[in-house]
Amino acid sequence: MALAEEVLWRGGTRVRVVLIGGTSHAGKTTVGVEIARRLGYEYRSTDGLARHPGRPWRTEAGGEVPAHVAEHYRTLCTEELITSVLDHYGRLWPRIEELVTGRVYGLVTGREYDDGGADALAVVPGLVLEGSALWPERVAGLLERVPGVAAVWLTADEGALRERIRAGGRYGEVAGAERQLIDSFAERTVRYQELMREAVDRRGLAWVEGAGVDEVLGRLGVLAGPEDGLGKGAEAKS
Repeated sequence: MALAEEVLWRGGTRVRVVLIGGTSHAGKTTVGVEIARRLGYEYRSTDGLARHPGRPWRTEAGGEVPAHVAEHYRTLCTEELITSVLDHYGRLWPRIEELVTGRVYGLVTGREYDDGGADALAVVPGLVLEGSALWPERVAGLLERVPGVAAVWLTADEGALRERIRAGGRYGEVAGAERQLIDSFAERTVRYQELMREAVDRRGLAWVEGAGVDEVLGRLGVLAGPEDGLGKGAEAKS
């Protein structure tokens, strides 16, 4: 892990964990990877903890959409898809909370890294965690209880979301049945963003649309050099 050239502060506290939420195809991975690089933190996605059930298109030439994935998007309406994924995120939340709090306090159990048994402890770097599983209502409670955590949600224009999804699924190259699955995924993605924005606004949390890394960092906190000590009294823009 490279030494950090920049330090992120919020409210006089050094940020140990950065959370980046948003719907699928909002740009979370691109932004998260770059922020992790600049801070010298580890990057992770909630998709790596558990995926539900996956994107309904072929991942390689000649492959097929898994049967359970196709059935999921073919048989459920948009609101049912939303209910299903939010239920999944609810079940996943205890693991996310454990991961975040462990990083804030600089310790992690061997269960996460499998490097010495379930009771092993090791000092670990800060964390940038991104994913749709970072539902605003749950994250808001975490922000109230745990210092050293900052969060922002990325949004994108509806047309841009649909275009990115179609490009990822190679919409123009597949038949009608597979297009229907991609369309179903796109509808869920757009609806998820609508509900997410309502929750973000309800809790007074930070969000940005179509922004670059610098603007996202500006919503998370105040950047300074490691020795500058600019954290005292520094507040992020709301």
